Amino acid sequence: MKTRTDRPQTTCRAFTLLEVMFAMVAFCTATFVILALVSNSLANARRLQRPMVDAGVLAAELSQTNQLIEGVKSGDLGDSLGNAYQGYTWTRDVEEVQTNKLFQVDFIVQSDSVDKPVVSKMSILLFCPNSPAGSLDGATVAR
Repeated sequence: MKTRTDRPQTTCRAFTLLEVMFAMVAFCTATFVILALVSNSLANARRLQRPMVDAGVLAAELSQTNQLIEGVKSGDLGDSLGNAYQGYTWTRDVEEVQTNKLFQVDFIVQSDSVDKPVVSKMSILLFCPNSPAGSLDGATVAR
């Protein structure tokens, strides 16, 4: 019987340079994706902390009235919506566009900063048959 006199082979198993490079690329890609998600989440959280300023709130409030009077009116948004909206002013222009008491109302919400940029702008049509006579119905006195 033959006896084996060969030395046992010892093999060193290790990662190749190419495998290490692929692992590093995958790790860096995952890291950048996670950082982008965190950045987007922080930006969205900051956006939620600021009040959404929209002229739609003013339009909803005006649509509940039974009468519209032509003319321009303005005010402070903080007075009607609370302290979170301090620093914004609103202007509305009511104009009769048809003789059947159909009114066009233009809303403009502006910031009180130096150059007063327009934050929100909206135009709606409202039918208010109980309104007093407007400019198209023969009214001659501006109200």
